[in-house]
Amino acid sequence: MSSSYRALFATPGTRGFTTAGLLGRLPLAMVGIGVVTMISQLTGRYGLAGAVTAALALSAAVLGPQISRLVDRHGQARVLRPATLASVASVMGLLLCAQLGAPDWTLFVFAAGAGGMPSVGAMVRARWAAIHRDSPSALHTAYSWESIVDELCFIVGPILSIGLSTAWFPAAGPLLAAVFLLAGVGWLTAQRATEPVPEPRERHTGDSALRSPGLRVLVVTFVATGAIFGAVEVVTVAFAEERGHKAAASLVLAVYALGSCLAGAVFGLLRPAGPAALRWLLGVCAMSVSMIPLQLAGNLPFLAVALFVAGLAIAPTMVTTMALVEAHVPRTKLTEGMTWTSTGLAVGVALGSSAAGWVVDAAGARAGYAVPVAAGAVAAVVAFLGYRRLRGPVPIRGGRGADDRDPDRHDDQEHVA
Repeated sequence: MSSSYRALFATPGTRGFTTAGLLGRLPLAMVGIGVVTMISQLTGRYGLAGAVTAALALSAAVLGPQISRLVDRHGQARVLRPATLASVASVMGLLLCAQLGAPDWTLFVFAAGAGGMPSVGAMVRARWAAIHRDSPSALHTAYSWESIVDELCFIVGPILSIGLSTAWFPAAGPLLAAVFLLAGVGWLTAQRATEPVPEPRERHTGDSALRSPGLRVLVVTFVATGAIFGAVEVVTVAFAEERGHKAAASLVLAVYALGSCLAGAVFGLLRPAGPAALRWLLGVCAMSVSMIPLQLAGNLPFLAVALFVAGLAIAPTMVTTMALVEAHVPRTKLTEGMTWTSTGLAVGVALGSSAAGWVVDAAGARAGYAVPVAAGAVAAVVAFLGYRRLRGPVPIRGGRGADDRDPDRHDDQEHVA
C-alpha cells in the first residue's frame, strides 16, 4: 500500500468503518445479479428476472434518498438500523416467494420493500468527508480508496452470488447478501466515534439536495450510466449461458470490476489539476465508447478482455463524481446528495436490466449488447448538455447559498476529483 493510502488510516477508527463498509456494500453487488440468476434458474424467464430486478432498483431510487435525508438530520445509527431490518425482511419474502413458485406479483411487492436497503457507500464517504473536510488532497485519496472498495465488492459479489446460486441452491446468493447487509450495517453503526454529527436542526431546510443544478446533471447522466451497468450484467449472464458456461458469468463480470479497481488505485495516487467537470465529461465519454466493442464479442475470453478495458474508465469517473457532489451540495445535505447519484445509477440499472432482459428473450444475448451501447450514447449526450452547469457557481460548503468563486479556480484549489 502506498504512503498516500497508508496515511488515510492513521486516524483512529478509519480501518473499522472502512471494513464494515466493505461488508455492508457487498449486497449491492450481490442482490441484483443474484435475483436474476435465481429467477432465471427457477423459471427460465430472463424478462421476468430483469423486471423484478428493475422493481428493486426503482424502489431503491425512491427510498434511498429519503433514508439518507433522515440520516443527515438524525444520524446514521438511528436511521440505518430499522431501515436495514425492513429491507432484509423484504429480501427474505422475495426469496421465499420465488422458491415456492408464488404468483409473479408477489415478487414485485417484496422487491419494492427490499429497495429500502441503505446506501452504505454514501455513509462511509460521509465519514471520510467529515474527517478530511479541510484536506482536499486527503479527501481525493479517500474517495479513490472507496472506489476501490466498491469495485472489490463487484469483483467478489457476483462470484459469490452467481457461484452459490448455481452450485448450491438458487436463492443462496441473495440470502448471503442479506446476512452481509445485517452484519455490515450493524458493525458500522456501532462505531459512533467516527459517525458524522448531524448539523443543527435550524440549518436544515425542507428543500431537497436536488435543488442544485449540478447535482441534477450528475443524477440524470448516472441514470444512463446505470443502464450500462444493468444491461451488461443481465446480458453477460445470458451470453455465458448460451455458451454453456453460465457460472463463468461471475468471472467475466469480476474482470469488468477488476479493470475499474486497478484504475481507481492508480487514480488515487495522482493529483490531477484542472477543472473536475472536464475530467468527469471525458470519463463519461470514455465509458460510453468502451461499450462498442462488446457487440463484436463471439466468445467469453474476448468479452472478458473487452469488459476489462471498459472498466478502466469507471472508477476515475466515479471518484470525480463524488468530488463534484461534495462541491455542489450543501454540507447539511451531503449524504443525501451522494445517495442521489446512487439513485440515478439504481434507476438506470432498472431500465437497463429490464430492457436487456426483453432484448435477450426476443433476439438472443449478443443482440442484448446493443442496450449498453445505446445507454452510453445517451450518457455522453446528457453529459455534454449539462457540462456548463457543472462548471458554474457552486454552493458554499456550509450550505448557506451560492459561492460566486470562479469554478475553474475552485476545481484547482479543491484538488478533489
